Amino acid sequence: MKKLVMGSLAAAVVVGFAGCSKEHQEHAGLLKPRPLFDLSKLGYTNPDGMCANDGYVYVNMNNLASGKPSKIVRFTPGQEQLEEVVELPVHPETGFVCALGIVVGSDGNLYVNDNQNFTGKGLGKSRILRVVMKDGKAEGVETVVNGINEANGITAFGDWLYVADTNFGTKDPFTSGVCAFRLSELSADAPVAVKAGMDDPHYIGTFETTGKWSVGANGIAADEDGNVYVCNFGDAVLWKMTFDENRKVKTFKPFADCKKAGVESLDGLQYDGENGLWAADFIGNAVVLIEACCGDTHIIAKNPPGDGADGKLHAPSECIRVGDKVYVSNISLTFGPHKENKTHTMSVIDL
Repeated sequence: MKKLVMGSLAAAVVVGFAGCSKEHQEHAGLLKPRPLFDLSKLGYTNPDGMCANDGYVYVNMNNLASGKPSKIVRFTPGQEQLEEVVELPVHPETGFVCALGIVVGSDGNLYVNDNQNFTGKGLGKSRILRVVMKDGKAEGVETVVNGINEANGITAFGDWLYVADTNFGTKDPFTSGVCAFRLSELSADAPVAVKAGMDDPHYIGTFETTGKWSVGANGIAADEDGNVYVCNFGDAVLWKMTFDENRKVKTFKPFADCKKAGVESLDGLQYDGENGLWAADFIGNAVVLIEACCGDTHIIAKNPPGDGADGKLHAPSECIRVGDKVYVSNISLTFGPHKENKTHTMSVIDL
């Protein structure tokens, strides 16, 4: 198995191993992101969710700042050129679409979370959209789930989709959680209707957020064994969900308290297939690696808040490792220490 060895100021990290390796290599400091795309010049704003499939990295261009419908684009790693895949349809009631998480299902189609509350349109309006793919092209977009409060991250394992719903509509305590859907129950002719909260059978796990930032379940990722990891954004704690042989939840509990490593939040999450869980620290303006074997946490790249010039991180919301590179979406929103500006970028980190 190919091993990628890197380090950070906090600790030495080995990526690409089975189990917790003791190998290490000293490194002089954090890794430095470099520019990937200046999206302002390409007509896109607010990049967010990503997934990799068939040699491409797919990216949701949220386009909130431009007021345009969200679009899916893609690029081939190593060839820094964007190709537009599809424009997503607006919600028939609100007239907006706000794409965040994206994943490839086992059926080969793309599944996208449309978070309507992100645009201020209210809870209970968020959708899951299915982009029907054939021969690498989008043939159409269908609504397959309605009624989620704040559909944020999304991941897949086997014939299941797992979705982070960031807000159950409670304040004290602030609760959020995870819902799950079988691909076989998703139909454009009769979209699944849910009501956020544990009274709905599609919801399989919940937790409270008690930290400074009232943002709950966010990034979500599944490993090769079917375990599902969920980011508690405001507490900077990664939770782990395990299942029995029937895919019923067996345990759901904290896995890694990333605050101990200096992490301030956990936003988007991706699993790299080689023990690495990659998370964006939106508040801390950093990229984080969490070891799936044991929860050890390492800050890989970090810089002060700014405008994203020269490839610097600027309100990162998602990162994904492909080979020896980590691609980062800088969503550029006004929240926490960040101020939205006219610069909208993606960054890349060479491992």
